[in-house]
Parts: sequence; structure tokens; C-alpha cells
Amino acid sequence: MAAEQALESERDAIVAALRPVVDGLVATFGPMCEVVLHDYRRLEKSVVAVAGSVTGRAVGGAMSEIGMRIVARGDDAGDELNYVTRTRGGKLVKASTMVLRDSTGTVFGALCVNLDVTAVGDAHALLGALAGLGGTPAEPPVTTFGNDIDSVVDAILDAHRLRQNGSWAALDRAQRLELFRGLDERGVFAVRRAIEQVAARLGISRASAYSYLSQARAEAGTAADGATTDTTSSGGHA
Repeated sequence: MAAEQALESERDAIVAALRPVVDGLVATFGPMCEVVLHDYRRLEKSVVAVAGSVTGRAVGGAMSEIGMRIVARGDDAGDELNYVTRTRGGKLVKASTMVLRDSTGTVFGALCVNLDVTAVGDAHALLGALAGLGGTPAEPPVTTFGNDIDSVVDAILDAHRLRQNGSWAALDRAQRLELFRGLDERGVFAVRRAIEQVAARLGISRASAYSYLSQARAEAGTAADGATTDTTSSGGHA
């Protein structure tokens, strides 16, 4: 108990030390910059400090899909640096997400830096067109940033539905398990009440949703065990 209390105090101290960093970075880089400090001990309201307004976050807001992915990976999560994404409103964002760890290596939060580079992207496209450079740059993925965790979960479900190109009723068993496996890998079910939200969106009972999730996790574990066995076997023959 005392050891856990000491770790909680350590995590609190790390968060407190980073609060002025949030304001300092935005003051340095200007209005096109946003810095968000997350504490994953409060999953549904993980934003504990924010400066700038690139994604419209506010203190007490929810984590994004990127945060869910980090939570799903747990202590195996690593920093995601210098990636490009797009908000649902169309802003082009260059971002870095740096995980926070305590002295035991446990991931408990993240510091995120978001730069609005929409104007830079437009200028790059214009200069490319003027120079006669061919080819269309790859479209960056869309990330949902919101202060409401339910809206983030809904956006992930919508994205999966579009990829599946059909309703839940039209999916066969393999596709249904793939859907639940994909949602699980993206950290959706780490969120409280997410299983109920997913069940309601799909028009199935909560018991059915738990059953599909259990089956998806079991099959994923079996596949992982099989891959380990194959690797060991190959190594033995080599």
C-alpha cells in the first residue's frame, strides 16, 4: 500500500512538473501550436492541462484515438513522433505523442504536441503544381479529437463500418470477430461503458458483445501462440 501511494505521489509530481511546460511550448511556437497533457489514470477525462487550440481540446476532455491506442498497448507503448494526421474538420496536423512513465516503467499519461500545418500543406501543393511536379501526396489518416469520449468511440465505430462496407447484419462471423478485434486493439474497450456503447450501435445485446470480444481475444491469443511455435520450429530446423 505504501509503495503504491509513493508511486501515485511520483506520478502526481511528474504531471505537476509538466504543467508549465505546456504553456511554455505554446508561448515559444505560437498560435499554430497546441500542447495537451494527459493523465491516463482518468481515462474518460484524461486532459489535465492544455494550451493552444488546434484540436479544440479543453481540460477535462477525452483522449483521442491515439491515446486509446497507447492505453491498449500498456507499458509496451512507445512514443509516436512526427506523424501527420488530419482532424475531422480538415486541419492538417503534424504531431508527436510522448508517453509518461513512472520509475517502474508504468505508462500513466502522455504529452502531446500538435502543430497546425494546413497552410504549409496548401503552399506545398501549390508550389508543386506550379513546378509541374506530378503525383498526388498520400492523404493522411483522420483522427478524432474530442472532449467527449463517446464521440471518439463513435468515430472509431464509423470508420470500421466504412471499411467493412456494410451493416452489422451483413457481416459474417469472421468479419464480426475482426471488428471486435480491431476495436480492442485500438483501445476502445479500455474505456468505461464502451462495451454498452458498441452493443447499442451494433444493435446487439451487451452479453453478445462480451461474447464476441471474448472470442476475438481468444482467437488472437491462439494466433499469437501459433506464430511463436512456428518461429521456434523454424529456428530448430535452421
